[in-house]
Amino acid sequence: MTEHAFSDAERAAVYRAIAERRDMRHFAGGTVAPELLARLLEAAHQAPSVGLMQPWRFIRITAPALREAIHTLAEAERLRTAAALGERSDAFMRLKVEGIRDCAELLVVALMDDRERHVFGRRTLPEMDLASLACAVQNLWLAARAEGLGMGWVSLFEPRALGELLGLPAGAKAEAVLCLGPVTEFYPQPMLVEERWATPRPLQELLFENHWGTST
Repeated sequence: MTEHAFSDAERAAVYRAIAERRDMRHFAGGTVAPELLARLLEAAHQAPSVGLMQPWRFIRITAPALREAIHTLAEAERLRTAAALGERSDAFMRLKVEGIRDCAELLVVALMDDRERHVFGRRTLPEMDLASLACAVQNLWLAARAEGLGMGWVSLFEPRALGELLGLPAGAKAEAVLCLGPVTEFYPQPMLVEERWATPRPLQELLFENHWGTST
């Protein structure tokens, strides 16, 4: 503990938001007040980014026809994913994998165009722009949970098709469709655990010391 630490209650709130964040698929409709949405997006925008390049671009989807078109892209990819899963296809098709039609707000997050000119921190790791975008999404996720709103990250889409739909410039790339809004309840544990699709591994199995595979 240092003199810069938050109070006990403040620290507990931060850790609670992290522990109770869920990738939500079930939404209760409703709305998100403009000032709340602005606050959430500002939290996302405060994320760290390599070289301060701020590669994220947020597109708020307000046109019903466009929302439906995005749902169509996600459904097409859902079917392709099911086919690729082979023997787990039927189990996958029973999962609810997105809430595009049901959420109060729909956002698309894209990587900026002209990213190659940003060399600082990316010369050997060009994917750090995507890592920076992911930090912005996580900020938004945690802030939404603290505000009592659910959020889900949908990755079931073909990036080029979504980019064309939204008029992304050459070089930009859609990376996330975010469903945001009120929920009836939060899952007590990750949905894929609830549905017995996957089992999370304990930290100790993923933590090494000095060399790969050497347990601490």
